[in-house]
Amino acid sequence: MGRGKIEIKRIENASNRQVTYSKRRNGLIKKAKEITVLCDAKVASVIFFSSGKMHDYCSPSTPLVKELDQYHKLSGKRLWDAKHERMQDNLKKLKDHLRGEDITSLNYKELMALEEALENGLTGVREKQSEFMKMMRTNERMQEENKRLNYELYQKEMVAMGDSVSEMDIGYQRMRDFNSQMPFAFRVQPIQPNLQERE
Repeated sequence: MGRGKIEIKRIENASNRQVTYSKRRNGLIKKAKEITVLCDAKVASVIFFSSGKMHDYCSPSTPLVKELDQYHKLSGKRLWDAKHERMQDNLKKLKDHLRGEDITSLNYKELMALEEALENGLTGVREKQSEFMKMMRTNERMQEENKRLNYELYQKEMVAMGDSVSEMDIGYQRMRDFNSQMPFAFRVQPIQPNLQERE
């Protein structure tokens, strides 16, 4: 018996909509993986839920950016504009500058701004490092205090056990004294083998 057909429209119940989304998303990604393996196809899938959470799948051999570039070339459609590309180029140049690469193209003012940015970054790193070292010292002090308290607790437990051990010694001494006052015949004797039965 096959599945019944459902009307394709927005699911009003939020929890049912979430469950359906999760199941169908997983099914879609599973199909994308299967067609990638079976047909040696390049597949890219990007899914955004209404909450804004993103799920994506891309063929293992190719990163998503290369898939999108190939889409741009073949379809002629641009997913982002020239402004975005300029921003990407500027970001790449800035990263290169911060690594000390390609700084020959910078003028004096740009070099001064870069130096100031690096000094500010270095100051921030040093402050974080100082905070980290303070936390480490505090942690070490707390560990030392913990060890000291554990040792004191151990000593107190040993003293308490010593008192109970001495009480047990007194009890054993009393039992020995009681046994020594009993007539010999009533004392408990260790079991001796019957030597006459051996013959």
